[in-house]
Amino acid sequence: MNQEQRRPSRGPVSRGSNLNSTMSIVVAAVAVLLGFLILRDIRSDSGSGTTATPDQATDEAIVTDTIPVETTVVVTVPLTAFKVQIANASKVAGSAGTMTTELQGRGFIVQPAMNSSEVTPKQTATVVYFLPGFEVQAAQVAEQLGGVATAAMPAPIPTETGKLGEASVLILLGTDLAGKPLATPVPTVPVATETTLPPG
Repeated sequence: MNQEQRRPSRGPVSRGSNLNSTMSIVVAAVAVLLGFLILRDIRSDSGSGTTATPDQATDEAIVTDTIPVETTVVVTVPLTAFKVQIANASKVAGSAGTMTTELQGRGFIVQPAMNSSEVTPKQTATVVYFLPGFEVQAAQVAEQLGGVATAAMPAPIPTETGKLGEASVLILLGTDLAGKPLATPVPTVPVATETTLPPG
């Protein structure tokens, strides 16, 4: 009797443990599946940005388009790095010499003044001509003359000798500036102002 009683008691114990282990596996599988689904939903929500609260939306800057901005870089060349020639095409005697003196006083290296070629007609407007590669220098000279026009050097060169010597910039002086003082140049360095603070 003892052996028969022991045998039936083993049967229910093994069934219960099998049931428990099966339930544990099912619960674990369901938990893994639910965890996977939750993680997938969280990733898709954070990637789409649809779950952002109004506070988060106002804190983040959204860039939809970029607009290129043009910047102007002002290039200046030392005035002593090039030479200037003035040719008088105004037919006003001594005007090229006067301008030569004025530009030398402003720091330019100016060769002795001369007249324009015989075939060059009388000029009413002053023009600054430049050799290739000296556009910036010509612009600096033109600015000192009040913003006159600049242009590439014509051929033949419109001086009485047909040459520039060591100059790379030619001022063909017209009647608009002949015998007239040059305008005061605009200062390129800002003037420092003194600020007085109240006693504290």
